[in-house]
Amino acid sequence: MLMLLFGHIGVTLGVFFGVAFFIPQLRTIIDPTYLVIGSLLPDLIDKPLGMVIFSSTIANGRIIAHTLLFPFTLFLTGLYLYNERGDIKVLTLAVGSIFHLMEDKMWASPRTLFWPFLGWRFRKNPHQTGLKYLLKLFKRSFREL
Repeated sequence: MLMLLFGHIGVTLGVFFGVAFFIPQLRTIIDPTYLVIGSLLPDLIDKPLGMVIFSSTIANGRIIAHTLLFPFTLFLTGLYLYNERGDIKVLTLAVGSIFHLMEDKMWASPRTLFWPFLGWRFRKNPHQTGLKYLLKLFKRSFREL
């Protein structure tokens, strides 16, 4: 869990600072904090929702926030806020979320990635859900420290 956390953060920031090396203005426009939050946002939403709250029905940690619809909605909201207030924070969250989907290789799960266009249901994953899932994550996190 901790490894995946740092993977999402590290890859996203690595790409950002790599691009910012060639386009230095990005550092003044984009706040890396929102990029990091965006890179974690799909898991922060879907893991508790799909694997704990709806563990008896959905039992999957890659649901709504792991679809293209999620960052697209963030992007449209961000465009609106940018046009109205000049605020780029939500656009930055959308970019971070797109990076998350790429890092999770969501193209390998087209039914989830293109939800709801390929069907309304998410694939059920009956392994490691609910309280057992949380306890396993908790134990694994402490072992990695």
